[in-house]
Amino acid sequence: MSTRGSRTEKVKRIFQQFDANRDGGLNREEMAALVVAVNPRVKFSEEQISAILDEVFRTYGEFIDGEKGLTYDGLLRTYDDGAGDVDRDFDALGLDLNTVVDDGIFAALEEASSSSIVDERVIEAQKKQRTAAWAISPNHGIVFDDTWKIVDDLEILIKRLKAKQSKNGKVKGHNSDAYSDAGWSRELGPSTEISEKRILWEESGHDYALFLKELGALRTRADGARSREEAFDGHMAIGRVLYEHQLFKEALVSFKRACELQPVDVRPHFRAGNCLYVLGKYKEAKEEYLLALEAAENGGNQWSYLLPQIYVNLGIALEGEGMVLSACEYYREAAILCPTHFRALKLLGSALFGVGEYKAAVKALEEAIFLKQDYADAHCDLASSLHAMGDDDRAIQVFQRAIDLKPGHVDALYNLGGLYMDLGRFQRASEMYTRVLALWPNHWRAQLNKAVSLLGAGEADEAKKAMKEALKMTNRVELHDAIFHLKQLQKKKKLNEAANGEADFIVVESTKFKTVGDRTMLKQDLAIALEIRSFQKTTRLIRCDVELLKKEMSENDVPVSYSGGGAPEKTIRKPALEMILRRLLNFLKSETFEESVRAINEKILMLLDESGSGKVDVGMFYAVIAPICGGLPEKRKRVAYDALLWRPVNEGSTVIRKSDAIRYIKLLRAIYIPTRGISEMMEVHGETGSDNATVTLTEFLTMFDDPDWEFGIMSTLVKLERGDRIRHDNRVCSVCRYPIIGSRFKETKAHFSLCNLCYSEGKVPSSSKKETYTFQEYGTESEAFKDKCKCFPANAKNDA
Repeated sequence: MSTRGSRTEKVKRIFQQFDANRDGGLNREEMAALVVAVNPRVKFSEEQISAILDEVFRTYGEFIDGEKGLTYDGLLRTYDDGAGDVDRDFDALGLDLNTVVDDGIFAALEEASSSSIVDERVIEAQKKQRTAAWAISPNHGIVFDDTWKIVDDLEILIKRLKAKQSKNGKVKGHNSDAYSDAGWSRELGPSTEISEKRILWEESGHDYALFLKELGALRTRADGARSREEAFDGHMAIGRVLYEHQLFKEALVSFKRACELQPVDVRPHFRAGNCLYVLGKYKEAKEEYLLALEAAENGGNQWSYLLPQIYVNLGIALEGEGMVLSACEYYREAAILCPTHFRALKLLGSALFGVGEYKAAVKALEEAIFLKQDYADAHCDLASSLHAMGDDDRAIQVFQRAIDLKPGHVDALYNLGGLYMDLGRFQRASEMYTRVLALWPNHWRAQLNKAVSLLGAGEADEAKKAMKEALKMTNRVELHDAIFHLKQLQKKKKLNEAANGEADFIVVESTKFKTVGDRTMLKQDLAIALEIRSFQKTTRLIRCDVELLKKEMSENDVPVSYSGGGAPEKTIRKPALEMILRRLLNFLKSETFEESVRAINEKILMLLDESGSGKVDVGMFYAVIAPICGGLPEKRKRVAYDALLWRPVNEGSTVIRKSDAIRYIKLLRAIYIPTRGISEMMEVHGETGSDNATVTLTEFLTMFDDPDWEFGIMSTLVKLERGDRIRHDNRVCSVCRYPIIGSRFKETKAHFSLCNLCYSEGKVPSSSKKETYTFQEYGTESEAFKDKCKCFPANAKNDA
């Protein structure tokens, strides 16, 4: 090993060797030359070199002197941090402390680069080569000479395995270049090659078993090192090489062993987390990242530069679990620690879009694009956010920019097709879906949307062909309904042509709709209930028994805090509330849970978080979702009341404050029935609610069920829950021509039938124009048959 004096002199000679313009700094070109020269056996891609330089210049920003680049002190610091071995690099470059350095830089480079290694097992040769780009990263290089021997032997084993499996056709490559990147931090995440070209190893068979046996011998050699530090170095290096070759399961074993040797070191936990994520074990990956985060925070400044990467990959793992609100918190932390971390900003913007916070998403994504203008994924998600906000013209431009940057960007093409569909530009939409299918032939949703867009463009025959192709890809019931719908539309087209092209339907006023009997739902009530029912289905809260809310309140209490006005409250941040939702909806897959949280955040949490602080009143949240959870209606109402009692202002009492009850009803209506005026309703009834007034359970139920000004829609909602999956043989709606699912509304004189949606929207066939319409509701066809058998007139009531 060099003494400190000779070490600094060697670094100075290396610096002088590559400071080609003699300006006292190593710019990116000069640093690239250095990296290549000290790694003569490695063939770097431009992307790899760029990633390495980005990390070095970011990590050692304090040593960057403007355009000049990395100073001598900065290069010295990289070696002090373990980025490389000064003696090895000095020897690899063929430098000599006793000779005067001249300007023959290119000759030296040529000499260093042209050196050949005949025997990979020769120790001297090991001192003059580095195996991969990761070895020069700060604090992540190989330290001990014996580790280099293990690494070289492992490289030989992997090459041998690859040669055998390639010969037998067992190694498979999966090109995923058309898909959006996973957003990993380049320093500690998967390499560029992994994100673009996935290798699938054949793990069964004699060749792989032999490889594992020989790998075990190498691990035994690492365990037999002279010190714990050297054993750690060996297992980390084995893991890194295996990871680079995408042998993730085996790499995980090595990183886990390194964790055992040095539990408080950040690196093995982090790399184990990366392996687990790639293997799809998101929860375990999250746990490893949390251990890495704890170690980094306890390690002082030693690991501070790694915190942004830890936060980023922790966020990605949480997204893998569907915990997008929680992921946002970590992306924010990464962006705060490293404002130029464009990937953290992109991921933050994408996650914010995922939870419906479009304005904040646009801001984060625009910042990411400002830092990296060719970031196709960021352009794609920015366009999606703009579309969600209604800025469609700009969204089209940004989508097109993403496609220009990456012509095979499936997400951008697919989402642009959806935008064109929304705008009624069906021909353009069809073109986008065609391009998606060219890249991803079995994308059934693109095939289905292509059929719908062709239908909108008036190409019914082509639409039918596209629909049949979609049916070959999947057997989902909605495809069968769509095909049936196409057939019905073709029949109706012929009828319309015969009727000189008259419009299919007309929309009539509510006053013209009459109902037969007490069991037929009112048109306006059905419209509101359908909206709530749609929200129930999206969030899957109907599958969460309301008793679980009671259990959550009793077993997982929330600390009491105090608002600005001094009132006690139980508030938590949205990510903590997301964890509660994960427990309540633990039966959902991560993608479905993410969709549920997005809907809940958009419709409920944004309204509860009036100040924008990111905190929510938990008791009020429980009370708001109780009516749409599963269980008997009376149980739902009782749990809502219990949730209000659970709040600190009412805790310990058997009654709630009237002001709280009124605020709850206001929120309930604002969330679920926004079309009906709330302030006017409260003023009419004079409900101001004094501080001393209270409400008992009985009074609360009366308030809740009032059909005129409270939440009397509950009975209609429950009716939909019980019957909105029932089909009526082959009967179709006379307006939309879709099969009727749920209640059937039959006009008693004209004898046409409407589905739930068309009835709620007041649509009737244009061929049946009348002054008034009288409808009878049938939940099933057996009800219709019984009614037909009775053959007696019913009294009509006004639906106004």
